[in-house]
Amino acid sequence: MEKRLIKKDVLAGIIGRIAGDMNLFAPVLDEDNVLFEPVKDGNTALANYKNTKNAPKAFFFPRSETLMRYARKEKGMEFAGLGEEAGQAVLFGVRPCDARSFALLDLLFDQEKYKDPYYIDKRGKTTVVAMSCTKPPYSTCFCTSVGGSPTSADGADILLTDLGDAYLAEFLTDKGAALLKYFGDVKADAAADKKKEEIAAASAGEIKTTIPAREIKAFLDANFEHPFWDTIHRKCLACGTCTFMCPTCHCFDIQDEVKGADGKRIRNWDSCMFPLFTKETSGHNPRPTQKERWRQRFMHKFRYYVDMFGPIACVGCGRCVMSCPVNIDIRKIAQDISKL
Repeated sequence: MEKRLIKKDVLAGIIGRIAGDMNLFAPVLDEDNVLFEPVKDGNTALANYKNTKNAPKAFFFPRSETLMRYARKEKGMEFAGLGEEAGQAVLFGVRPCDARSFALLDLLFDQEKYKDPYYIDKRGKTTVVAMSCTKPPYSTCFCTSVGGSPTSADGADILLTDLGDAYLAEFLTDKGAALLKYFGDVKADAAADKKKEEIAAASAGEIKTTIPAREIKAFLDANFEHPFWDTIHRKCLACGTCTFMCPTCHCFDIQDEVKGADGKRIRNWDSCMFPLFTKETSGHNPRPTQKERWRQRFMHKFRYYVDMFGPIACVGCGRCVMSCPVNIDIRKIAQDISKL
């Protein structure tokens, strides 16, 4: 694995040179929010920021995506192929929790038996440059409880860590190594590695929130009908904010839009928090109240995904905690379950 040292005052130039050759998206201040947006000038990209308002999963799993187009002809239907293919791109400055969400989504969208060509195309053509958290961004962060860390490299192609006077750049994959030419030729030494280890330990130690994410699995396996599920949903507005802000939630709906003889099939984000999500054509809804919907959300993250793939389907970013309008806290739910 190649490692380079990058002086802080040259990072903007590196971003600008990469952006001159391919599409580059980086954290940018947009009014009161930090969002990933197209960047051409490296000086507009933020290197020192907490986290983006929205999770960057939309780059690989868009909010709305055309899957195919079709037209009615005299002798039947004419179908187009997949939607527009993605171009080469760089997603620069992703926080480790969000980069790790890509690795978790890979398990779902790129299985041995089931493969999503739309996701895979965009994922394969995008180089993810992650930026370590030298300090936990928010008091709501709990990545260390769900298998991550402030300096995790999961899901990233390049990992940058702020050492104080320079960045340590670690080139983790072939896609990452393909960008080596932009990062100069100053190789990192053992002192840089040691400093990164110290920063990683200090940063992880500053995360004050911990949840028994693995320990509660035994309860979830055996208590689908436990009275506890009657309590957690009572304040829920069914607004779906938690699912739309989440880096790993991936519920979707597929609809056809037809105008005249032309039509297109579209995939849109959906939410297990919505009453219509599981409503069947017959009118029956197997999750008739918010109790069943909240149970599903929690079970999916801490039981079902674990059963299917191994990891917990949560990266501990804390967005759902910060954004919930009625202050439902997934951390407290886990802690309360551990006491039952």
